[in-house]
Amino acid sequence: MRIKRTTPLSGIARRSRVIAMAAGFVAVAALAVPTASAGEAGTYSAGQLTSASGAVLEADVAGTAWHVDKATNTLVVTADSTVSRAEITKIKREAGTNAGAIRVERTPGTFSKLLSGGDAIYAPSWRCSAGFNVRSGTTYYFLTAGHCTDGFPAWYTNSARTTRIGPTTGSSFPVNDYGIVRYDNAAVTHPGTVGSVDITSAANATVNMSVTRRGSTTGIHSGRVTGLNATVNYGGGDIVYGMIRTNVCAEPGDSGGPLYSGTRAIGLTSGGSGNCSSGGTTFFQPVTEALSAYNVSVY
Repeated sequence: MRIKRTTPLSGIARRSRVIAMAAGFVAVAALAVPTASAGEAGTYSAGQLTSASGAVLEADVAGTAWHVDKATNTLVVTADSTVSRAEITKIKREAGTNAGAIRVERTPGTFSKLLSGGDAIYAPSWRCSAGFNVRSGTTYYFLTAGHCTDGFPAWYTNSARTTRIGPTTGSSFPVNDYGIVRYDNAAVTHPGTVGSVDITSAANATVNMSVTRRGSTTGIHSGRVTGLNATVNYGGGDIVYGMIRTNVCAEPGDSGGPLYSGTRAIGLTSGGSGNCSSGGTTFFQPVTEALSAYNVSVY
């Protein structure tokens, strides 16, 4: 098999909610709508944008994600189909005099964590996708999503759970969305590749970077980075920070799978809204943060 997305609630409670949310994963097509008091692009200071971002976080509306768009000097708030007009009004009210710095984008989908790279990996009760193979000295691991590794389960290569890979040795979700699993079974190979692509280094994403994602549900899909340092509110207290926003599609089961650009590792699939028939918006955990947290490297 080639294995190539704290303060947790109880494992059972979180997994039940994650599985339920994954079932609601639907298509998305972002449509910009004007804010009530939009200001001219370029008129908002860094401090105002930071204050507006803090206001969105304080409003705590599930189904929203937000990031600063440096090209327009605005705070882009993406709201899924569950977000009501009253909740949008609440966000703007929290922003106060900085409400004009907010640009709202509507999506008809529902943000969810993509539970169910790219090769399939199986915990006792759910499936995700392996991200990047990594190592520390002579010990080998793979990275995946933290909402997949929550509860520190053991992992298997097959749905019958007869071929064991090894245990979860680290997990961070929410706030972050990364986890790490150790290879304990010498019979399971672990090349430094994503499919047929040899991953030789890791890098940070940049806006408009061309990227590719691989997952166990939908295979290989490509697109571009559309935003950086996004905050995503999945609901139920599950808020993640510093995410990469893309127009790459994904579906349940793709969680944890790798996002890469050429031979460079970029991110781990976290969640989003849409499907690979009509497209979607997907968020990724930057892989460099996970590499640093666990003191491991790609190879």
